[in-house]
Amino acid sequence: MNLRVFLIVLPLTFLAGFVDAIGGGGGLISLPAFLIAGLPPHAAIATNKMSSTCGTALAAFRFQRKKLIDWKLALPAIVCAAAGSGAGSNLSLRVDSSVLEKALYVVLPVAAFIVLNKNLFRDRPGRELPARRVMLISSAAAFLIGIYDGFYGPGTGTFLIIAFTVFAKMGIAKANAQTKAINLTTNVTALAVFLVNGQVLLLLGAAAAACNMAGNYIGAGLAMKSGAKLARPVILFVLFLLLLKVTGVM
Repeated sequence: MNLRVFLIVLPLTFLAGFVDAIGGGGGLISLPAFLIAGLPPHAAIATNKMSSTCGTALAAFRFQRKKLIDWKLALPAIVCAAAGSGAGSNLSLRVDSSVLEKALYVVLPVAAFIVLNKNLFRDRPGRELPARRVMLISSAAAFLIGIYDGFYGPGTGTFLIIAFTVFAKMGIAKANAQTKAINLTTNVTALAVFLVNGQVLLLLGAAAAACNMAGNYIGAGLAMKSGAKLARPVILFVLFLLLLKVTGVM
């Protein structure tokens, strides 16, 4: 690591926290930031987990303080999410770095397309499902998406919200609150696996986490109705920078 790495990563992780708080999709900025700075894929994913864990913890704390999380529903899903994230992060460590890198360049644009498609984020009126069925669907979604979060990560919160609203028939507000508790679990589990395996760059990760939390805090304090409008160009700009990095222009 050198000063250049910090000068690239820290402003972008601050921006990731800011965008995540007002429009969502911060992981689509923070993970590319580490790749643009020149970190190998495993180290980029692992160190990004340290940053995103802190940002998610701040968001989950806000939801819990307002008593929006239904813990009776969330706890079984949290257990499944931890199992999925542990499996995904261990699998990520076993994939060759070159394969992981090439796959990332496909995953990131696809995740960006889904995250930026705000038509997916809406309440879906219909028959309310029995509590037991909602719990089973939530737990299955948490396990499967937890695998993805442990393996890569960006877009996890969006995928959970879509799964909860489409399949479990939750309202968007309830789905968002449940997502924060589950996403925090997947982040913490994956971070623990990466720390044990020595993949996290601690100094860079701690600095990025501080910037991410600062951006999240400032973004959350702004009542911006046009959050998605800001998130879209920023995410696309960062992905464009990543494309320049891949093609050797940067």
